[in-house]
Amino acid sequence: MATPETATGKRPGTDGSATDLRRARGDRTRRAVLDQAVQDASVHGLDALSLGGLAATAPVNKSAIAGLFGSKEGLQLAVVARAREIYTDAVVVPARPAGRGLARVWALVGRWIDYSRRRVFRGGCFFRTVEIEFDMRPGPVRDAVAEAQADWEGYLAHQVEIAVGAGELSAGTDPEQVAFEVNALLSAANDRSLLFDDERAYGYAVAAVRTLLESRGADPATLR
Repeated sequence: MATPETATGKRPGTDGSATDLRRARGDRTRRAVLDQAVQDASVHGLDALSLGGLAATAPVNKSAIAGLFGSKEGLQLAVVARAREIYTDAVVVPARPAGRGLARVWALVGRWIDYSRRRVFRGGCFFRTVEIEFDMRPGPVRDAVAEAQADWEGYLAHQVEIAVGAGELSAGTDPEQVAFEVNALLSAANDRSLLFDDERAYGYAVAAVRTLLESRGADPATLR
């Protein structure tokens, strides 16, 4: 007669639920560490992250953090990936209800300003901090940061392209040029607000983006 173990291949009372619980605990721990790390990196940069430093503030010890990420570079890459998720949830997702094209571009501008102003990341825009840190340092971390920024600017440029195709912006408008200029203005607002502790930078950026889009034929009524 087969025992429960020989019939199922498992010992009595073990059905995978224990494994699922361990995995869930591991996922929660990983998320807690990453959420602390992205905030720290937004202020001090990715190089300042350390397993020991995170163990002092996150609910897990140093060896457990090492087990989760393997190395400092592994931790840095995971932090960049988590920052992309947070950024998408704060900027891209809330802008989706706006119609594709010019309305979406304007909604993205508004959501980006809100994201920076309310310090979703404690140090302002996470990607502004780390792109300066890694722009001259080839390797996987730089590649991950560059990919995140390229995806954002590409999405913005795509919405501009749709606006041009719909006649909302003048024919011949270069979507990549507009995306570059918009992103530069938003980045400047973020940096100035931090350096001078002055939120007027956001108003200046919104006014400048509005002028930029109107100079390409945007209807002012769409940009209210």
